[in-house]
Amino acid sequence: MALPSSAPSPATTPSPSVRAGRLALAARTTDYWATLVRRTWRGSVTTAFVTPLLYVAAMGYFLGGYVDASSASLGGAPSYLAYICPGLLAGQAMLLSMGDMTWPVFGRITWDKTYLAMLATPLRVGDVALAQILATVTTTGLACAVFMVPLAFVGVYASPGGALAALAIQFLLAAAFATPVLALTAGLRGDAAFSVLYRLVQVPMYLFSGAFFPVENLPEVIRWIAVATPCSTGWS
Repeated sequence: MALPSSAPSPATTPSPSVRAGRLALAARTTDYWATLVRRTWRGSVTTAFVTPLLYVAAMGYFLGGYVDASSASLGGAPSYLAYICPGLLAGQAMLLSMGDMTWPVFGRITWDKTYLAMLATPLRVGDVALAQILATVTTTGLACAVFMVPLAFVGVYASPGGALAALAIQFLLAAAFATPVLALTAGLRGDAAFSVLYRLVQVPMYLFSGAFFPVENLPEVIRWIAVATPCSTGWS
């Protein structure tokens, strides 16, 4: 279901100076997003922090013990744990940003009518969409920052500057995934398409991004597709 139209009447058409203030208008929703995070963050701790650490333990430590650490196929990484951590971090940014733009956004359009309430104010559709993207990118980036803290103790980062650069990339990844999924969700009349999105887009993109094994092991056609995805580009 598309976002409700908020096209102003000719008498209230905003001036060019007002149109230029879209970011300022989107910032007016900061209190709403801050309140939402403050009230719901406990319910996302498992998804945002515990689950990725379980992946690190299971894939990096236990499965990694069977991987030849001296193999050149690890791309120069000293261990399989060090190899998969960047991919898990990029996957975390993808999973959180896409998840925040599916059912939560659909609910604000269709069930809760949250966006409709926002559009009863001077905010326009573009302002609401921008605010949603900025909120998702911010919360995803902060969740990735928390996830990155324990990774520092396993020697993943070569330097503090490298860690900061990796964190900045997670914000960009969140924007790269959040924006098209928001556009998709805004045009839906039902939520059945989300199952297709997760099963045929998100999961294959994650598994074949090179996070768990080098993409050089894939057939050439699939390798080129994998390399072109934001997830693969982000972690590499």
